[in-house]
Amino acid sequence: MISEPELVGEDGPGSSQDVVSGFDDRQGPATGRRRWRGVLWAAGGAVTASAVWATAVFAYGIGGDPKPDLRGYRVESDSCAAVELKALAEVVRATETEPAETALDGIEHPALHRIRCTVTLIPADAATQDGDEPARWTESYEASVTAELHKETDPRPEFEASSTLTEIDGMEVTQVERVPDLGDLAHLLVLNDNVMQLKVVDGGAVVTLTLTAWRNYDTDDGEEEPPDEPPESELLAYRAELISDMRDVMKALKTG
Repeated sequence: MISEPELVGEDGPGSSQDVVSGFDDRQGPATGRRRWRGVLWAAGGAVTASAVWATAVFAYGIGGDPKPDLRGYRVESDSCAAVELKALAEVVRATETEPAETALDGIEHPALHRIRCTVTLIPADAATQDGDEPARWTESYEASVTAELHKETDPRPEFEASSTLTEIDGMEVTQVERVPDLGDLAHLLVLNDNVMQLKVVDGGAVVTLTLTAWRNYDTDDGEEEPPDEPPESELLAYRAELISDMRDVMKALKTG
């Protein structure tokens, strides 16, 4: 900290020229002009240093962490009602969807609001074998949206670090891809248990859209074991729809 320069009075009893300046003692006592020149130099230096410090605070945020820009996002307990995943429902040929529901792990705190919404996508029963009989193997999908609104600290450093994870919830991360032109930063992750996840940070908001696929087999009484399971759908084929629905979710969280 730069303190105010200490003014030194006229020479007199008790005064000391050593306090006034660092001139050589052999030059004799410092004159009044020299004393005031030193005072003015110190004062000018203090003003200059203060200006530099103010500029650094303004430009770089030194001296305090600014709160993140919320950019109009609203994350409340009723936000799930605004979540629609039309693109994914269409691409997986879902004729039935269960409405989005708010999960129980929501957080409502002055520093953080978080909700999780889940939507089950049920493909059409018209998926048939040989064009007539309903397929014995069926594939279902679940999509979940997690929305976090960070009100006190910038979530981006932690978000960037999460892209280096090799495992999430016990599932291996097999692929990480940067998605351009989506929020401030976006990553698409593929996990080994047929899970695809899109994560976006936008100001103080972090939104995650996860698509999970699983297979079911319609057994008959007395049937010992199902026939060979057909190949699973390649979730990366739904990449464009996942991104499209993410854009809609982000918009809905701003207007909902």
